Amino acid sequence: MTQHHDALETRDPAVREAALMAALPAQVAAAQQVPALAGKLAGIDARAITSRAALAALPVTRKHELLERQQAGRAPGAAPWDPFGGFSAIGWRAMTATRRPARRVYQSPGPIYEPDADTPDYWRAARALFAAGVRAGDLVHVSFSYHLTPGAWIMDSGAQALGCTVFPGGVGNTEMQLQALSELRADAYAGTPSFLRILIEKAAESGVALPSLKKALVSGEAFPPSLRDWLRERGVDAYQAYATADVGTIAYETAAREGLVVDEGVIVEIVRPGSDEPVPEPKAGQAPEVGEVVVTVLNADYPMVRFGTGDLSAMLPGPCPTGRTNHRIRGWMGRADQTAKVRGMFVHPSQIEAVRHRHPEIGRARLVVEGEMANDRMTLHVECAQPPDGLAAAVAASVRDVTKLRADVAIVAPGTLPNDGRVIEDARRYD
Repeated sequence: MTQHHDALETRDPAVREAALMAALPAQVAAAQQVPALAGKLAGIDARAITSRAALAALPVTRKHELLERQQAGRAPGAAPWDPFGGFSAIGWRAMTATRRPARRVYQSPGPIYEPDADTPDYWRAARALFAAGVRAGDLVHVSFSYHLTPGAWIMDSGAQALGCTVFPGGVGNTEMQLQALSELRADAYAGTPSFLRILIEKAAESGVALPSLKKALVSGEAFPPSLRDWLRERGVDAYQAYATADVGTIAYETAAREGLVVDEGVIVEIVRPGSDEPVPEPKAGQAPEVGEVVVTVLNADYPMVRFGTGDLSAMLPGPCPTGRTNHRIRGWMGRADQTAKVRGMFVHPSQIEAVRHRHPEIGRARLVVEGEMANDRMTLHVECAQPPDGLAAAVAASVRDVTKLRADVAIVAPGTLPNDGRVIEDARRYD
C-alpha cells in the first residue's frame, strides 16, 4: 500500500520552503483585496513578502477580531452589509454583485460564518484521511454534524477527493448509526473520538459485530493515548487531525505517532501568546517553546494571512519517521486566550507581553493571580539571568502602567517557569 498521499509530502524541505515562500506574495495580495485585511496590510508591498521573517512582520488577526468584524458587518444598518465581516472574497448576490459565488456558508459558535468554495477538497482533509489509512473505494462513515457547522463537510469533501463513498451519519441516533455501520460494512469512521467509543460500546452491549471497521480519523476533541489504545484493542486504528472551521486542516497524525505533520497547503508559525512575535527556534537539547498556532492558508477565496487560532502548541524538531518532511507540531496543548478579570479589570496576555517588551533583559513571563475573588493578588514571575538593580521595581511600575493594577514581581532563573505557553495563570479559589 502506498505510504504517502503524493510526492509533496516527501519533498526536500528546502524545496518546499521555496515553493511556500514563492506563493506568499499572491496570498498577501489576495488578502489586500478583502476589506477586513486591506487596512491591516495597507502600505505592504506584497511582492516583498517572500520569507518567514517578512511574514512575521505582518500583523496577526485573532479570532475575536474576526467575530467583532462579522458582528459589525451584519448589524442592522451596516453599510456595506457583510456577514463575513469583510474577510471573504466569495459570497452571494446580496453581498456584492462582483463577488465570486460560494458553494455553502456555515455557522460556527459565536456565531461566526465561514464560506466554502466549489473546489475539490477545499478544507484539505484528504491528506489526513490518507495518513489514517483511508483509501479509494472505502466507505467512510462521517459522524460530525452536517447541520450548521462545517465539520462533516470537511471530512466529506476530503473522503470524496480520495475516491471514497461517504455515509452522512451526522450526530446522535446512535442505534441507527450503529445499524448502518454494521449493515453497510463501513471501512472507516470520521468524527469525534468520544462518539466512536460510544458506538463501539453500544455494539458490544447489543451484540452487533463491526468486523469491517478498522480505521478512523478523529478530531474536535482531545484524543488521549489511553483512548487510542482502547480503540486499538477493539480493532480500530484511529488517528487525529487538527483542523478549524476558519482555516481547515492544519496538521495530521501519522503511523509514527510522533506529533502532527503540518499540511502542505498552510504555513504554520508558533508565536508568543499575546504577541505577533514567533517564538525562537529551539536550540540543540532544548525543549521547543510553547506558543499560539498562527496559520497562513494558501487560499485566495478566504485569504487568511497570519490567523491566530487561539490554540497552543509547539514545533517538534526533525522530520516525521514516516518520511514526511514537513514541519511537525506537538498537537493541541490548550488555549492561548488566558484573559483574567482582576479587581474589576480585564488583564490580557498582550498586556503581559507589552510589559516584557519594555524590559529586554526578561525572558519568559507569567502572571499568577491568587487568593479569593474580591481579595486577589497578582505576582508577575519573570526569568532573568543577571537582573540589574531595581529591575523588580521597574517591572512592577510597568505592570501598573499597562494594566492599571498593582502586582508583586518575582525574578527567577531562566528555565524556571513551565514551558506550557501560559502567560496568565488564574489560581484563585472560587468555592
